[in-house]
Amino acid sequence: MTQTVLYAGTFDPITNGHLDIIQRASKLFGKVIIAVAKNPSKQPLFDLEQRVKLVEQSCSHLNNIEVIGFSGLLADLAKQHNVVSLIRGLRGSDDIEYEIQLAQLNDKLAGELETIFFPPSIEWRYLSSTMVREIYRHNGDIKQFVPQTVYTALLSQKS
Repeated sequence: MTQTVLYAGTFDPITNGHLDIIQRASKLFGKVIIAVAKNPSKQPLFDLEQRVKLVEQSCSHLNNIEVIGFSGLLADLAKQHNVVSLIRGLRGSDDIEYEIQLAQLNDKLAGELETIFFPPSIEWRYLSSTMVREIYRHNGDIKQFVPQTVYTALLSQKS
C-alpha cells in the first residue's frame, strides 16, 4: 500500500522552503496532495487559481504530486481524500506550540489523522511566504527564495 499524505498551506507564494519539503515528502510517500488554501483573512499576492497553478508549475518535475485548491476545514479535506497523515513544516521553536495545537485539533476533528512534522533544510530554515511578500513589496530581490515560475509571475505583476 502506498500512503497518500496531504500538505496544506496558502502558498502565497510557494517558496523554495515549501518546495524542499514537497520534494522530500515525494521521496517518502506514494502520493503527496498539495492543498492550496483559500484564506479569507489574508490578502494574498495571488488568487487561489493562480497559486494552484504556480504550485503545479513548481512541482512539475515530480510525478507523484497532485495539487488542489480548497476552502474549509483541513480535517474534512483529509477525510474526503482518505488521507491519514498530514505534513506540516516546522521552522523552529516559534512554530512548535501552534503546530502541535493544530495537529491535535485535526486529529480530534478527523479521527486518527496523524501529523508529520518536516523541519526545513538548513538552507531554508529562516524563510517564509510572509518574509518573501515583505521583501517583494519593498522592491527587494526575491529570486533566490522562490521557484523561477513564481519569480516570473511576480515580475509580470509589477509591469
